[in-house]
Amino acid sequence: MQTGHELFVHGLSDMMDAERQLVDALTELAEDSSRTELKKAFEKHREETEGQIERLQQCFQLLGEDREDSECHGIRGLVAEKKAFAEEDPSEDLVDVFNIGAAIKAETYEICEYESLIDMAREMKHTKVAQLLNQNLKEEKATLKKMEQFSKKVKPNEMMTDEQRQQAVGTGRSSRSRRAA
Repeated sequence: MQTGHELFVHGLSDMMDAERQLVDALTELAEDSSRTELKKAFEKHREETEGQIERLQQCFQLLGEDREDSECHGIRGLVAEKKAFAEEDPSEDLVDVFNIGAAIKAETYEICEYESLIDMAREMKHTKVAQLLNQNLKEEKATLKKMEQFSKKVKPNEMMTDEQRQQAVGTGRSSRSRRAA
């Protein structure tokens, strides 16, 4: 890789793989979630993600480039994190909390990458490509906002055990006592 254009094509390929991984992940998140409104949000975003893949394909066509065989390791890591969490046999409410957090992580990752790609597209005067990427970016930002709203509403049924609460209270007292001294 020697040019910004090559890096740009690599980034587009990376995002294509990310979006494809997320189509499957969003299906799982929808199936795993216990709340109807959360299921619907994940299903809606899966449909949007399929549209984002189509826009990325249009970008390659406009550039006259083929998609590189690339793996998005960032999203792959988030998917692996979800699988590892599922092996912990979490309660339903914790699955919802985790899924929302996982979605926030994925959306943040995608937003950063799309912003970078849009900057590069504009720098290289790929106006139509930048417009297509900007559509994806707007959807990612809207989804992030929606997930952040869910994170304010959806909390674990039990934040701590009685023993953990006692420890926290004890820890809080001792740190206050030390500060007063």
